[in-house]
Amino acid sequence: MDFKEISLHQAENAILAHSLNLLERKLKKGTVLSREDVMELEENGYHSVMVAILSGEDIPEDIAAKNLASEIAGDLVDVEKAITGRCNLRASKAGLLVIDKLSLDKINMVHESMTVATLEPFIPVYQGQLIATIKIIPYAVADLQLQTCLTVAKKASDIIRVAPFNPKSVGFIQTTIKGLKQSILDKTSKVLSQRLERFNSYISQEIRCQHDSDEVAKAIKQLRDKDLDILIISGATAVADRHDVVPSAITICGGEIIHFGMPVDPGNLLLLGHYDEKYVLGMPGCARSPKFNGFDIVLDRLIADVPVTSSDIMQMGLGGLLKEIADRPQPRMMQSGKSKMKKTHRITAIILAAGQSHRMGDENKLLMMIDDCPMIEHVAKTLNESCLNEIIVVTGFEAEQIKSALDSYDLRFVDNPDYEQGLSTSLVAGLRSVDEMTDAVIICLGDMPMVSSADITQLMNAFNPKEGREICMPTYQGKRGNPILWSRRFINEMLQLEGDVGAKHLLFKYDDVVHEVPIQDSGILIDFDTEETIRNYHDK
Repeated sequence: MDFKEISLHQAENAILAHSLNLLERKLKKGTVLSREDVMELEENGYHSVMVAILSGEDIPEDIAAKNLASEIAGDLVDVEKAITGRCNLRASKAGLLVIDKLSLDKINMVHESMTVATLEPFIPVYQGQLIATIKIIPYAVADLQLQTCLTVAKKASDIIRVAPFNPKSVGFIQTTIKGLKQSILDKTSKVLSQRLERFNSYISQEIRCQHDSDEVAKAIKQLRDKDLDILIISGATAVADRHDVVPSAITICGGEIIHFGMPVDPGNLLLLGHYDEKYVLGMPGCARSPKFNGFDIVLDRLIADVPVTSSDIMQMGLGGLLKEIADRPQPRMMQSGKSKMKKTHRITAIILAAGQSHRMGDENKLLMMIDDCPMIEHVAKTLNESCLNEIIVVTGFEAEQIKSALDSYDLRFVDNPDYEQGLSTSLVAGLRSVDEMTDAVIICLGDMPMVSSADITQLMNAFNPKEGREICMPTYQGKRGNPILWSRRFINEMLQLEGDVGAKHLLFKYDDVVHEVPIQDSGILIDFDTEETIRNYHDK
């Protein structure tokens, strides 16, 4: 592939290297120039253009991205249409994300022009969640390089897959000692039940016995003939080593200890064993709490039928310090008592990007660079990584520049010719274009680049009109922020807005259905409204 400037009479069928603004439209980079395109360029005063010219051995970006994505995608992974050299992979069902890291690294090492980015492995994902993206950086790649990647993928098979969560019946043994309150045992049972309910699993039978190896062994044998998938044991005191009460009981019964301890905190004192072809999990004391810990990491894998070895546990140290993680965002799991998924709501995001940003002086703040890309692109990228049905961008002031900054994303643009009349006009323009099947909308501000895709996911997961959660409001340390998710039933009222105001008054009018969603970072409070805000950010 060669980049060079050529005269218009040579440009037909060449690939446009950079976007060009014409009088009536924008000609996007990557366009294969037709005869009509060339004639229009000439009418607009162009005499030459910068183009990419492919050789006979080059594979166009979209074809290369789709081929590589299709070969990488394994079970329960959907491959989307390739656009501008990008092909996304999404989970077709809730489950555990499993990635062959060695093979993935081999593909990313082939050539800088081909990249595969994924979520971290062994995390729960929900149906429709973006789990990986394949991006061809130039307009084409050499066929030899692509074939090298495809060969790696074919040899590995299922480099990226989703292991579905399969309902499990669990046997639960709790030991007790003098002075241990029954209320503690009851709470432990409740917390474990709540953990299992996320996966439509349950405690089939529970036995409580004295904290003694023989008594625990007796309880294990009692559960042997029950129809159980996993056995979990919670000791009255923490396991100290492989010869302590709980591991000794497992070996007395003829079972084996796979591993004791793990480089994860909290969760260090986890015990993993085998008995009668079933996994046995010794709960660390921290698992009496619902907070995310090492026990969850192993339990997730077992419920997804992903084997866990001693070596697997010993390699969990990277990222194993969990003390600051209050909880792990969970996918939209199976309904309790049913084998089907909860119905996924159709949610649309609207980015308000039409304002003139007077407080920034002459410069459009949405086009200012934040960490090497325009501010508005941060917002679009965050939403693009979320499981949204559609993303609408409302433009007005410097609309073509905004569109140009976002031309690599799958977005729908709506023009607001009345943007000078205030915020409400942009909000109304966006709401009027929302699909009739949409259940809710998330109103996003173009000057809030610090909001994360995890924040958006939390808002979407919180939305549940049947339970009275019709307006979902993010909060950080008790302070309310943005963006806000609104049920469709409020759209008609918002369409009546006028002037430079938003829908804040509706929060008070419908306070009974406002649900506050605690967010882990302060990005929901930070808008880049002034030059000082941006200067302070760059000075950090």
